[in-house]
Amino acid sequence: MYENEMNNVYILSGPAGIGKSTTAKALVKEFSHSAYISGDYISHMHVNGRKKPWLCKKEIALIWDNILSLTKNFLTYGNDVVIDYVTFPHEAKWLHENLANFNTEVIYVVLWTDPDTLIKRDQLRKPEHQMGERCLILVEEFLESDLDKKHMLDTSQLTTQDIPLVLDEIIHNPDYRIEDAH
Repeated sequence: MYENEMNNVYILSGPAGIGKSTTAKALVKEFSHSAYISGDYISHMHVNGRKKPWLCKKEIALIWDNILSLTKNFLTYGNDVVIDYVTFPHEAKWLHENLANFNTEVIYVVLWTDPDTLIKRDQLRKPEHQMGERCLILVEEFLESDLDKKHMLDTSQLTTQDIPLVLDEIIHNPDYRIEDAH
């Protein structure tokens, strides 16, 4: 429908409790035509028979297929898309490859901090949203992945008052773009 328009897909990732949702919800407001996709919301759409995504490859595949479908739909209608989900490098690359026919750039940012700060931030969340040890498990999973450090944005010294600086960095730093495979 809007084939000539250039829209971007922003994937905000990082361990649980890092500030993905807060940052993503602020980022989506920066664009005149935009959509917010929460991977957690997508995950919970599957009600009966749902498995924990981190324990079931079939469940994570379903979530990503749904994220891809929604992303394509929003891009088709001329929107920038902000995805808020724990996304590992291979998933970000898969999404990028599956959007090859769209006039779009995929920006992949992994918000990061030291483990102590992460646990403190997690403890500031409502008790039902706290992830506890899962935060640290995800830190290890990111460190063991093939994550290119150029996609990491260290927020250790930042607070919610610094969100405008973080948004400016995400929007304007070309290092976060996923490049086409050569």
